[in-house]
Amino acid sequence: MTAAGIAIHPTRLADGRELIYFDDADTTLGSERRLDTRTIDPRPETATMRLDVLTGEWVSIAAARQNRVVNPSAALDPLAPQSDDNPSEIPDLYDVAVFENRSPSFGPALAGDSTDPVDAPVAADAPEGLADLATLDYGRTRTSVGRCEVVCFSPEAEGSFGTQTPSRARTVIEAWAHRTAALSALPGVEQVFPFENRGAAIGVTLPHPHGQIYSYPYITPRTQRLLASLEQLGPDMFDRILDSERESSRVLLTGEHWTAFVPFAARWPLEVHLLPHRHVPDFAATSSAERDELAHVYLRLLRGLDAIYGDPTPYIAAWHQAPVNVARDSARLHLQLTSPRRGRDKLKYTAGSEAAMGAWIGDIRPEAAAETIRAAIPAGV
Repeated sequence: MTAAGIAIHPTRLADGRELIYFDDADTTLGSERRLDTRTIDPRPETATMRLDVLTGEWVSIAAARQNRVVNPSAALDPLAPQSDDNPSEIPDLYDVAVFENRSPSFGPALAGDSTDPVDAPVAADAPEGLADLATLDYGRTRTSVGRCEVVCFSPEAEGSFGTQTPSRARTVIEAWAHRTAALSALPGVEQVFPFENRGAAIGVTLPHPHGQIYSYPYITPRTQRLLASLEQLGPDMFDRILDSERESSRVLLTGEHWTAFVPFAARWPLEVHLLPHRHVPDFAATSSAERDELAHVYLRLLRGLDAIYGDPTPYIAAWHQAPVNVARDSARLHLQLTSPRRGRDKLKYTAGSEAAMGAWIGDIRPEAAAETIRAAIPAGV
């Protein structure tokens, strides 16, 4: 039981994958859970990363992802509680459930040796640290060690984070914090990334309310650029960003612990950043009070986005966290929420300039976008 009254029940799926139930503080469920008695195929082999010498970036070639379930019928929802007619991934009723992805981009193998206290295979060709990964040469490969997890926000068949109750939102946040701490401790993991993809326009193929957590064996390209900015501007960069944005007309919401705003150089038609007021490297470092407030602030923000046009807005909610082993005192936890929606029936597509060259062109002035979003945010949740 956590300080927030959220109970945690770890178990295993039939093929050995970890499954963890997180019960709401006001749950109506009992503490016992049925076991997974399915007969299912063994887990796929861990993918292999290849180094792109043009960019210095690693690419995980995870062919097992081709076997993912795509747009199943509601009766065969793989994230619903199991029933006699639906042999889904979760064997019993739940509030929030987290489990290892069946077709992961990283893992299940981990770096390390036989003394690692982790029930996972050990990779034969794992990365040997950040210096090894930074070495540029032709034809380099490494095993895609790490872990990918699915975070189910609700047993309901449809919805998103924004459709949950404040109590349920608080449970999901607790799950993010718990899993960030656990995944950061796995051998070979260098960065942990919780996120939610929402809507068909983003490419979502399961309408069930859920997100994911990726645990990478390297520091992602986006975070490497962030670290370069911190190196140039100083470790107080996020404090200075927050001070500047809070003096602007782009602030959307502010509380005791969090402020949401449209950033000065927004790329997307709808783009919101959400920062904690004090420095915390990741969810695991947040206080109970910060998590409590976030549950309400985040729900208001997401419901405001849906209210702009009166129907669900597609988005990517990306929770950036500090790397596991570097920049812990300067890289701050923050949300970057982006949507391609630039009108009721219009989407922004990343084509030639953005997709090929990384040269962005904004379609809407950030100040105008902030005014639109702010007007749609409900008064309270």
